[in-house]
Amino acid sequence: MASLAKKRAVGFGEKPEESDNSSDENPEEEDDSGEEDSEASDEEINEEVVVDFEAHTISDNDFNGIKKLLQQLFLKAHVDTSEMTHIIIQQNHVGSVIKQAEAPEDSDDDDDPDEVFGFITMLNLTERKGVQCVEEVKELIVDQCEKNASHIVTEQLEKIFNDNSKPVGLLLSERFINVPPQIALPLHKQLQEEIADAQRTNKPSGRCHYCLIISKTCREETKSIPATGGAPKEEYMFVNAEEEFFYEQAILKFHYTVQEEADSCLSGRWSFTDVPMKPFRTVMLIPTDRMPAIMEKLKEYLSV
Repeated sequence: MASLAKKRAVGFGEKPEESDNSSDENPEEEDDSGEEDSEASDEEINEEVVVDFEAHTISDNDFNGIKKLLQQLFLKAHVDTSEMTHIIIQQNHVGSVIKQAEAPEDSDDDDDPDEVFGFITMLNLTERKGVQCVEEVKELIVDQCEKNASHIVTEQLEKIFNDNSKPVGLLLSERFINVPPQIALPLHKQLQEEIADAQRTNKPSGRCHYCLIISKTCREETKSIPATGGAPKEEYMFVNAEEEFFYEQAILKFHYTVQEEADSCLSGRWSFTDVPMKPFRTVMLIPTDRMPAIMEKLKEYLSV
């Protein structure tokens, strides 16, 4: 799948070609070199290049890349990301990793061909009840819900977690910030097909009544803190833009700050805004029967 990705000079961007003209050959231009370098730098930052991404089956080689992205999500929370990564790899019949398409043989690109740019999977919290990292995630969510939402919402969440007849799946969709949202639609559609197939064949993560998402969001630092549990979505920027459509369909949602855990709002290779932002996590619970409507909304959004 081909996608447009904005690249900065540091990170995924291609290095600009060096000029054949040296300053010794053009001494009269030396005084203007600083200004020219500045202009060239601006051009590099705004450069757009076409990058081909491919979805691959998750394998053991992806351990470090997946764990790094999980750490980007959970930051300093008490969640065993190593154990979670092992589970994600073990159940590789569900989910994919995003990698850059194979570069031509004559390419000068030094990027690691096995580098994980993102991944998507569903981890069934109900059927893995008692597993350490699963219990840590549930404890984190309930604890933050108690602090940032109403008592009624917390009771509802605990009731859903304890109802084994309606399994809850943790939808994990993480990627570098400069991987565009266009890649999300085919990945989500493929994941839904894999989950349905897992249900037919009685494999793990095959049946989920609810989908739980922990989304990376930000809010301008100058914004006033909203009332508990009643923050309008427009005050928050979704790092993964498509997750706003999941938010619209959520029956339970709340936000909690991770200001003290993160050095900056956006993890990844570059930031899309110079406005001071405060980092949050937005928790959403969506009935899985609303997924088709979300996919339609996402399709419309990406076709604009």
